[in-house]
Amino acid sequence: MIAKTYSAIPYGFDGKLVEVEGDMNRGLPAFNIVGMANKTINEAKERVRSAIVNSEFSFPNKKVTINLAPAELPKDGAYLDLPIALSILLLSGQLVSSDVVKKAFVGELSLNGDIKPVRGIINIAETVKAAGFQELYVPIKNLAQASLVRGIKIYGVDTFQALYLALKQQLELTSTNDNGSDTNAVTAVHNGPILDHVRGQSIAKRAIQIAIAGHHNILISGPPGAGKTLLARVAANLLPDLTNEEMVEITKLYSLAGHTDADIIKKRPFRSPHHTASATSVIGGASGPGEISLAHKGILFLDEIPEFPRSVLESLRQPLEDKTISVSRVNRKTTYPADFMLIGTMNPCPCGYLGDPTHECKCTELQIQNYHKKLSGPLFDRIDIYVEVDRVENKDLRENLSAVGKEHDVVKNTITESYKRQRARYRREGFYNSSLSSFQTSSLIKLEAPAEALLAKASENLNLSARAYFKVIKVAQTIADLDGAEVITMSHLAESLSYRKR
Repeated sequence: MIAKTYSAIPYGFDGKLVEVEGDMNRGLPAFNIVGMANKTINEAKERVRSAIVNSEFSFPNKKVTINLAPAELPKDGAYLDLPIALSILLLSGQLVSSDVVKKAFVGELSLNGDIKPVRGIINIAETVKAAGFQELYVPIKNLAQASLVRGIKIYGVDTFQALYLALKQQLELTSTNDNGSDTNAVTAVHNGPILDHVRGQSIAKRAIQIAIAGHHNILISGPPGAGKTLLARVAANLLPDLTNEEMVEITKLYSLAGHTDADIIKKRPFRSPHHTASATSVIGGASGPGEISLAHKGILFLDEIPEFPRSVLESLRQPLEDKTISVSRVNRKTTYPADFMLIGTMNPCPCGYLGDPTHECKCTELQIQNYHKKLSGPLFDRIDIYVEVDRVENKDLRENLSAVGKEHDVVKNTITESYKRQRARYRREGFYNSSLSSFQTSSLIKLEAPAEALLAKASENLNLSARAYFKVIKVAQTIADLDGAEVITMSHLAESLSYRKR
């Protein structure tokens, strides 16, 4: 007798359908799993056996073989515990094939029959839906994230026994409706640092406004205590609300990374890895997305960026350009989205006090040069905005805070208006001035004649690379959008040039 149930597993940023075939024959009692199953899945034999018995079902005293097809697809994790257990109930006659027709199942079984959440539930739901299944049964803790996938009925289950009763139509389970759940983003109130909390630093505030408005990468340099980290955290509160599509994408990435108990992500991510983080944890690997993907549609903040290993910084070059990261392993290539905005901070020198009038710098010229060399030219070329900040006088740190929120709200409104102009110009959601290719920059952005002349002269004097040349234009376009201007004027371009490091 052959029994079949269906499931799916994550595969990179997508998923693969898995057919769980069961066969039972006479012979010495045995339980075997075949089909490119790794150690985790082979251990399912003991989890499934105990879960079936402890859920008050009988485990057949015969030779049972489970095949996971397609056999050439590598499989790991505990995703298939549930469909394996159901196949055994089908083989032993405790379920019939009509109980599981057009249904898919996923979940890890504990020894007592509880169903535990798994990673990548959105990948699984999307794969099952695309394969034409009408119903999907998932761990109850995965239900909120799975509900983001519309067009398929999804049920949440907490125990193997409850699933059995539901399949026998003796119990009603918690489910999503066929149209999916309402995922409209909630507009966030002030939660965390805002612009009004930053004392002085008018140039840096303006640079942050431009960076957020055009999704530009920015590097802030200054002595300790100048407010660099505060400015970066303020930037997170200037980001726009997420769209429904962005919520699905971000939640999908967090689920793949193991955030199985997390609710739907409704706020743009702000990721701040420590400088001791490994390249794999930042970039990601075959086992899951890294920090740059978890910062997708949000901010990747690298505090004291020269302290990060050179290998980590250099590995950012490709995703900063392509907005994706491809990780190649033996017989497998995985691609994750990585459309993040980079905010970096650094000191002017190793001790941090170069040029500070109140502290003496004790660094040698060689130490300063080596410190700055940690950021290679190609990586620095991918920075759109560079701004230097000075220490704020202590007497200015206790300014009147009676109008807290006013400056922040005004700036956020201008940023919102600039997004509308970019959306109308490019006719695409989530496409910013920084997203333009060189060809698009030339064909879509207009400069006044004096601005063209200034750009030509500055390009020669500053020896701008081709990439830097177009970045100056894109930043100038963002400045024009904030001003509500139709074309880039000389003042817009001059301000953009002021954010290039000399």
